[in-house]
Amino acid sequence: METPLEPDLPICDAHHHLWERPPRDYLLADLLADLRGGHNIRSTVAIECGYGYRRDGAAELKPLGETEFLENVANQVAADATIKTRIAAAIVGHANLALGDAVAPVLEAHLAISPKRFRGIRHSATWDGSGALRNEAAQGLLADDKFLAGFGWLEKLGLSFEAWVYHPQLPEVARLARRFPGVTIILNHIGAPLGVGPYAGKRDEVFAQWREGIATVAACRNVVVKLGGVGSLRSGYDWHERGEKPSSAELVGILRPYFEYCIERFGAERCLLESNFPVEKTSNHYVNLWNAFKLMTRHYSASERAALFHDNAVRVYRLS
Repeated sequence: METPLEPDLPICDAHHHLWERPPRDYLLADLLADLRGGHNIRSTVAIECGYGYRRDGAAELKPLGETEFLENVANQVAADATIKTRIAAAIVGHANLALGDAVAPVLEAHLAISPKRFRGIRHSATWDGSGALRNEAAQGLLADDKFLAGFGWLEKLGLSFEAWVYHPQLPEVARLARRFPGVTIILNHIGAPLGVGPYAGKRDEVFAQWREGIATVAACRNVVVKLGGVGSLRSGYDWHERGEKPSSAELVGILRPYFEYCIERFGAERCLLESNFPVEKTSNHYVNLWNAFKLMTRHYSASERAALFHDNAVRVYRLS
């Protein structure tokens, strides 16, 4: 693990999870251990991952358990003067938007549980017809009439939407964004350019298709993008199989074309940096990952870097 570069640079980690998934549990103590690596993580955004659901009650209300769990973590951190990072300063939960108008009381219940921190919904829409990837939704979810009716409640309640899709689905995100220009849509993990299954060994072809999709989404001013999430197995790199995790310099060589294209198309004011821990933990060190982000952005202005590392996330997630 490397020594952190520019340890005073303020950071808001715009995307991480907390969960118990043996043997890779990742709860508050585990996150704190990574934060002690030396980067100046001022705050974090906790994103739903299907953990802590209520065991009883109506199915549509079970995801409220995760918001209850994250709110408790945030309150625990706020009461501990030894913890300097505002962990779960913003919370993004899950609700089944395909319930249509019936999702409204679920969203209102999330807000009642966490009135100061709850900011939005992630309803995963990943789908690929190859059978080589995990599908978390039916094909065409983002255009489903019931889903769209439920999505409309995000605008009514002032909530954002985390768009979690694979790169061939980027045009679907653009159509959704154009239909709801009043909803802030946060594209997760640079739109997930794939590198496994039928996409393995086709890095240039995938990159070209991904660039086209990113350009289409970036034209929608209500969409912002998270830079990160490339260390997941779906990307097709071998980092998780190696005895030594990649250095920041190696990460820069791989990630730079993707990150710089996103910044070019969205502008520095619509890009947020994320760790995506602990999903990335099998592939990357927390310290090395943020070092790579710092190395990649050294040619940007001080104000642009402040936006990328901290200010954009604070604005998008309305952190006080």
